[in-house]
Amino acid sequence: MSEKKSKQNRPQGVVYSTNPDFKYDYGSEPEQETLPPAQQNLRIMLDRKLKGGKKATLITGFAGTSADLASLAKELKNLCAAGGTSENGEILVQGDFRQKILDYLLKKGYKVKLSGG
Repeated sequence: MSEKKSKQNRPQGVVYSTNPDFKYDYGSEPEQETLPPAQQNLRIMLDRKLKGGKKATLITGFAGTSADLASLAKELKNLCAAGGTSENGEILVQGDFRQKILDYLLKKGYKVKLSGG
């Protein structure tokens, strides 16, 4: 079993390097730094496609780290007393809370627009 673990930890595609200063790049990219609220361009829309026809509020356009995205998502879910998720720069809050979220984000200093119908 330990042999299997060591095979998984080895870099793929590099067997041997003659360069003594060689450092293998594991492909992990640094996360984008979180922009201040005044520089964020967020869009709020009502979405019925992601939750099987149920209404959900979708906030897109967040530029920043996943930790900051999760923190903002938690604030919005607590504000609306609803469930939701956050990933890939998007926050999904279950239910139609567009106006409530718009007012909250404007108060916090974000540049926010309603989009969609």
